[in-house]
Amino acid sequence: MSGASARRAVSGLDSPLPLGDRLPLLYADDDFARRMVAAFDDVLAPVLSCLDCLPAYWDPRLAPEDFVDWLGGWLAADSPPRSPAARRRELVAGAVRQHGLRGTARGLAEQIRLVFGVEAQITDSGGTTWSPTPGGTFDDPAEPSLTVRVRVVDPAAVPLRELRALVDANRPAHVPCTVEVVTEPQQ
Repeated sequence: MSGASARRAVSGLDSPLPLGDRLPLLYADDDFARRMVAAFDDVLAPVLSCLDCLPAYWDPRLAPEDFVDWLGGWLAADSPPRSPAARRRELVAGAVRQHGLRGTARGLAEQIRLVFGVEAQITDSGGTTWSPTPGGTFDDPAEPSLTVRVRVVDPAAVPLRELRALVDANRPAHVPCTVEVVTEPQQ
């Protein structure tokens, strides 16, 4: 049963605030009135249960699996399809920190590790220049470039198309990039 359907109807879940106990005295002893409001208790019990547990929904380590994906959408931490639940939870938990590193080689390497579970070798050209004298002329900086290389035993573990899409979404847009998946022999 998925998390969403588990939150919709939980058989045997009692309401912590039964409406029958809150009926006016005139209806408190009326069996029909108590049965009628008990139907509302069945509908409201999962809602009240979710509200009682609301802080756990904001923690990706505790939230129901389908809510983790929804929370990831809020935080722009979308994970690729077929990602294991533990990896998706880790991705969402680190999303805010990742946004602070976005556009850096370290941030890109961390994003690749979180999404694909592999270490990436990232080489960039740098791209800064300086002058030894104030107001002096600057040398032309090297042409910016970025190379992302992932070494894996099984190339199917890191599809090049998905890796390329992840790199393109997390690299500086003005920097040309080369993405490689290198097959290593199993040791």
